Amino acid sequence: MRSHQHARPGSAFLALSCVGLFATPTALQAQKTPEEKGQELEGVTVTDTAVSDDVKVGKLESPKYTRDLLNIPQTITVIGNTTIRQQNLLSLRDALQTIPGITFGAGEGGGGYGDSINLRGQSVNNDLQIDGVRDSAQYTRSDTFNLEQIEVVNGANSVYGGGGSISGTINLVTKRPKDGNLTVVQGAVGTDDYFRGTVDSNMKVSDTVAIRLNAMGHRNDIPRRDVEYMHRWGIAPSITVGLNTATRFTVLYSHQEDHNIPVYGVPYYASLGGLLPGASYSGYYGYKDVDRQKQQTDVGTVIIEHDFTDKIALRNLSRWQRVEADSIVNPPQGTYCLTSGLTTAGAACAAGLQPGMFYPSGPRGTARYTTTKNLFTQFDLRGVFETFGLEHTANLGASIGRETYHISNGNVLRNAGGATPNPTLPPINIANPNPVYGGPINYVPSAASQGKLVTKAIYLFDAIKLVEKLELNGGVRYEGFDNTFRSDTVVATPGATFGQVTRGANQKSDDGLFSYRVGLVYKPIANASLYIAYGNSKTPVSSTVRAGCGTIAAGAPNVDPCQAKPQTAVNYEIGGKIDLMDAKLQLTASVFRNERTNFSVQSFDPAFPTLQVNDGRSRVNGISLGASGKITPNWSIFANYTYLNTKILQSISDLCRDRPTTTGCSIDAQAGAVINQTPKNAGSLFTTYTLPFGLQVGYGFTYQGDYNLNNTGVTYRSKDYLIHRAMLSYPIVGGLTAQVNIQNFTNKKYYSGIRNNGWAVPGEGRQAILSLFYSF
Repeated sequence: MRSHQHARPGSAFLALSCVGLFATPTALQAQKTPEEKGQELEGVTVTDTAVSDDVKVGKLESPKYTRDLLNIPQTITVIGNTTIRQQNLLSLRDALQTIPGITFGAGEGGGGYGDSINLRGQSVNNDLQIDGVRDSAQYTRSDTFNLEQIEVVNGANSVYGGGGSISGTINLVTKRPKDGNLTVVQGAVGTDDYFRGTVDSNMKVSDTVAIRLNAMGHRNDIPRRDVEYMHRWGIAPSITVGLNTATRFTVLYSHQEDHNIPVYGVPYYASLGGLLPGASYSGYYGYKDVDRQKQQTDVGTVIIEHDFTDKIALRNLSRWQRVEADSIVNPPQGTYCLTSGLTTAGAACAAGLQPGMFYPSGPRGTARYTTTKNLFTQFDLRGVFETFGLEHTANLGASIGRETYHISNGNVLRNAGGATPNPTLPPINIANPNPVYGGPINYVPSAASQGKLVTKAIYLFDAIKLVEKLELNGGVRYEGFDNTFRSDTVVATPGATFGQVTRGANQKSDDGLFSYRVGLVYKPIANASLYIAYGNSKTPVSSTVRAGCGTIAAGAPNVDPCQAKPQTAVNYEIGGKIDLMDAKLQLTASVFRNERTNFSVQSFDPAFPTLQVNDGRSRVNGISLGASGKITPNWSIFANYTYLNTKILQSISDLCRDRPTTTGCSIDAQAGAVINQTPKNAGSLFTTYTLPFGLQVGYGFTYQGDYNLNNTGVTYRSKDYLIHRAMLSYPIVGGLTAQVNIQNFTNKKYYSGIRNNGWAVPGEGRQAILSLFYSF
């Protein structure tokens, strides 16, 4: 057991794991009243005799989607609560790793730590949502304890997700009070100092009032890592008043705190075959007495719904969110001297640096303190009506949001006076790094930034039944993006001006974005749909509150980079969906093309060479296959496959393309290359089978093909990997069930994220977990 510096969080809940009287919804036997039959809770369907684990999810959370999943003309993958529980997918990263087409980036040097997600070759860090509301903070979404489902929408999607959404959006749906009574308590222990306790309790306190409480306490060491660990706790109460009436009022709140040393990475050089020769795959190359990740997230939501008739309804969702993140990082950068006496570039090592050692460098001791606050309100008017003999199911909506962001950057490897105590840090052994700094720790700020983003949108979605088997499904959206950003510098060197702040220039942008999506759906039979669809996305010059649009360059006072036009992407898709086995199983297939028609590149115009112009172009052609649900009453499956064929069409400005001899210009070396971090083949599967005597057996795998790490000069690629997982679940008695999960049971070495400048994030090793659930 490792010695951790921080107190264990959530001890009240972790104590649950020692009791041994818990059970899973997989084998719920508690008796229910007739009026509670068919209720849905905790991702499963509760009846008066048992719980049916439905892997298939039939509909999306947002009222913007006017049809169920079967009849939406777009590839959308939903990870339901049953899948999350069966596979023990604890974090958003764990869950998304089961979705092909998604890859993860390694942490930025000094850039803090948080989710870094790529979907079909494009970053979706700014396209994450909670209940359809922008979640713009940069942090680690470390736990799924309060999630009902995770919705991955593929393809250009600004019309639903707002500005950006080049390759899609990811929506996290939180748990809410239901009509019924069910409490599920979990306790779990496992290898690598794993302890977990959760409670999910839904209580109907009257005919019209229900409350729900979700709580979690968790700790574990990262499997196959020497130092890193995760500690967290969270609580999420909610109440609905007016249940089963025409007017409903729901209040939800969640609070979570994290204290972690996350996996930042190990030295990795693709030019040398991957892991730096002699380096330790499990070694920690930072300073465990310095590094940390602390987070506190608070989210409050109010939902008011009113049904005027059975065909007309109004909903308002208002959200307040605050995310505080505190991170100190020491990435594995440095000047390496291999045991051969040569550097990573093949040159002789510097005098005084012994073979097998390295001088740490880069952003050592970099600290970031960030606060993100979001206010948001959204109105949706939904109606079913006819015009000129055509049936409409429409949603008219409007939203307004305000996001603010503040960050303070600095360094903690300083003495009390602010000076660097060790201008040259002591060398570190490559094979056996000593992760202890041992020197003075004092924070000295060096920069600060702040941003404010105001968004205003109006949208309309409609599903129009043209004839009996043909439907037009689409929507339009107009959105205003008003962003203000400023970066200040702080003198961090002791002296007369120590601590002096130089205020940066305001970077202001104001964009109007028009986006749309339209699909034609043909239903040859009631339980199937064939479709063709087209949509676009618009990305403003400042698409996030965490960054600006740039400042006016010297010598070009009349050229404001904040006046650049929005970038555009389009999506073409042809596909089909079918529900089988009495609508318990859904199969999907699609072919698609995602095109970025004008992304930003440097102009190199002699008058203003640093200006960004929208001349870049790229495309992704692909195939998507999916299956979710029950093949037989005892056999379930959740499987997905994606094929991606990517190409950069142009990565230089039109000026450089037409006049390549212009200063700064060159031929387009990336034209024709594939997009980085986009594996051509990727797939995942998880399947369970329940034997006649009640034992449920599960097996799954995730495969990710190799992908380009760079696309100029000598091209290097990652290595593909295949990881396996297994699950056993058995109903012991009554509401008590035991579940065993073994993750990566072959203990495969792989990398979940790779940077092209010197490090990679190792994937988690084998871990075994025993969970006991009790339901009543």
